[in-house]
Amino acid sequence: MEKSIPHIEFDSLKPDNSGIEILTIESIAIRKTEIDHSPEKAHQLAFNMIVFYTAGESRQLVDFVWHEVKRNTIIHLSKGQINAFQFNEGLQGYVILFTEDYLKKQINTLPKNELIRLFNAHLFSPIIQASQDSNVLNYIELFHKEYSNIEEGYNQENTYNALYSIIFSKLERLKQYQTFHLKRSDKLNSFLDFKSHLETHFNTSRNADFYAEKLNITYKHLNSICKDMVSVTAKQFIDAFVILEAKRLLINSEIKSTELAYSLGFEEPTNFVKYFKKHTGFTPNTFKKDYI
Repeated sequence: MEKSIPHIEFDSLKPDNSGIEILTIESIAIRKTEIDHSPEKAHQLAFNMIVFYTAGESRQLVDFVWHEVKRNTIIHLSKGQINAFQFNEGLQGYVILFTEDYLKKQINTLPKNELIRLFNAHLFSPIIQASQDSNVLNYIELFHKEYSNIEEGYNQENTYNALYSIIFSKLERLKQYQTFHLKRSDKLNSFLDFKSHLETHFNTSRNADFYAEKLNITYKHLNSICKDMVSVTAKQFIDAFVILEAKRLLINSEIKSTELAYSLGFEEPTNFVKYFKKHTGFTPNTFKKDYI
């Protein structure tokens, strides 16, 4: 039995790939028995991914949560997130894969809000439902056509970059209708600062007062920010963050739950087991066995 779920690297068959690729969902489904891992079983991404469903109905796993998908559903995932497909009959669409390096090269051409909305896994839902008259698909189809044209090599990378920027802008426009509160930049900036401190210190403290002090604000103010941004208290957000980190570590390494407990800042392994079971309903070992 495997001791961890697959960690999937970006591996394009196209020579001189600049870090971006587009595939069809159908091609992945057909090849699912030929590749080293099953795309229908949980795996961790070492790249970013956008999935656009054009036909059929199914589900897609994102960080241990199954999301219903149908025509015009868009799923976006960041590097490090857990993913799995469910290939029902008649399912069609496109999958755009791009590396962290490619994203960094494009940052200067993308508005800041686009990156926040589309690639902030702890802040927003990974799912967008585009309207029937959305023209995002037109550009994705054009991208796929350009990428599949093996005879056209001259200036092709610039074409990819231009289409990528257009697709991102189109997705950001769709996402902004679900995230009006981003305009309240004072609270958004404070929340992002809070998340940044949490990413650095989550194995030091799970106490909301600790992070309020880091931000030079009161516990009440931090709670207000979290409720406004993500509709939970600061403590609930901290716990959800720690549990997600624990899940990712549990299923992607050979680390024992006792070692994991200490690495997450728990003084006693039994306290971590109780904490994990309280928030998930499973012991760490049971959870790991179920996903592997």
